[in-house]
Amino acid sequence: MSGHAFSSHIYAQLFPTGDVARLFSDTAEVRAMMLVEGALAKAQGARGIIPEVSGRAIHRASLELQLDPAGLAEGTGQNGVPVPAFLSLFRAAMQAPEHAQYLHWGATSQDIVDTALMLRLRQVLGHYEDRLTACLGHLARLASEHAATPMAARTYGQHATPTSFGAVAASWGWPLLELRAEIDGLRAALPVSLSGASGTAEALQPEAAALRADLAAALGLADPGRTWHTDRTPLLRLGAWIARAAAALGKIGEDLTLATQSGVAEVRLGGAGGSSTMPQKQNPVGPSVLSALAAQATGLNATLQGAGVHRQQRDGAAWFTEWLTLPSLCLSLAAALTRAEDVLGGLAPATEAMAETLSRSQGLLAAEALSFALTDRMSRTEAQAEVKALAGTVATEGGHLRDAALARWPDIDPALFDPAQEIGTAPGDAREFAAAVAAISRSKD
Repeated sequence: MSGHAFSSHIYAQLFPTGDVARLFSDTAEVRAMMLVEGALAKAQGARGIIPEVSGRAIHRASLELQLDPAGLAEGTGQNGVPVPAFLSLFRAAMQAPEHAQYLHWGATSQDIVDTALMLRLRQVLGHYEDRLTACLGHLARLASEHAATPMAARTYGQHATPTSFGAVAASWGWPLLELRAEIDGLRAALPVSLSGASGTAEALQPEAAALRADLAAALGLADPGRTWHTDRTPLLRLGAWIARAAAALGKIGEDLTLATQSGVAEVRLGGAGGSSTMPQKQNPVGPSVLSALAAQATGLNATLQGAGVHRQQRDGAAWFTEWLTLPSLCLSLAAALTRAEDVLGGLAPATEAMAETLSRSQGLLAAEALSFALTDRMSRTEAQAEVKALAGTVATEGGHLRDAALARWPDIDPALFDPAQEIGTAPGDAREFAAAVAAISRSKD
């Protein structure tokens, strides 16, 4: 169910999904369904819904048996869901029909598939948490080390006022820090499903609610307290979170692609790609991958959100759309986090290029500061007009805004034109972010 690039050996290093790809393999899906069926049977046996000896036998078999996923292909194609073929293989492999007859008692296919997916998504979230933590560590280091390293900020692609590279790193990291903080809530909300064919759990009455709670406890998942066959909120919430995370990483990719372009070159990447025909080029492959995966995740999430409209009490088409979409969405973020960790680990500011950019700016990045400094002698509107005219003269005739300003207003403080003195809250912002990451690390220890 994964996309071509994720399943291709050729692109494996370009879009490295790591262990997350394994969680969406046929083997992992079958193993997760076995764990659900085993836990369900054990809980039913403990409550006397099925013979306790049969519940224990099914549970033991779920841990010991190995089923070949290839045996499910034909039945899945015919039935539209793997569970009927899975149950046939499971019962045959048990070689104990007196116990196997109680397998899947009172459950429906969607209960098993959805609950098994929750088990795998819990592991996916663990992978995300580890990779986010690593990325945040790299960004915190950059923010701390370069909290006061001045550089030109850019808005609409144009020079604005000075900032610091540490503050830029912090601006990349804050969304990731907030996303990481939400993982515990996402994980805690992953629910079991045990509602039967039409969501009424009729075959499990009067023990349905208690049994659902038992199953949730056994699997370490949440008890939703109700059926959610057609309420896809758990998956929609996760999909939206993944899209936000991919977008935050895509923002880093976009900024780094611009920062490494010819004529700017204000950052150095630890690894860059070569061209087949232009030997001088060092292409920002890693940042470009982050941008591409953000675009893909946005599209996949839109499809997933649209598939949240499930008709009546069960909906095959919407459910199938989830199967086609969610694995690739999860793999998109897995690849983005892996590439981001690598990119950020090798990233360094080219401070000499940053200084050269500031030097070539003719002091024009100080125009705003100068206009505010002049408000002690004229109105704000007049100050803006005066500085705009002066900046225009410097831009067209050459020179430096500092020299032009001092010639006109000799008592103006020359420090206004020192980028290191005009970066405002940037150093504090950078250090605050680094401290927040350090606090997370301490709390985890």
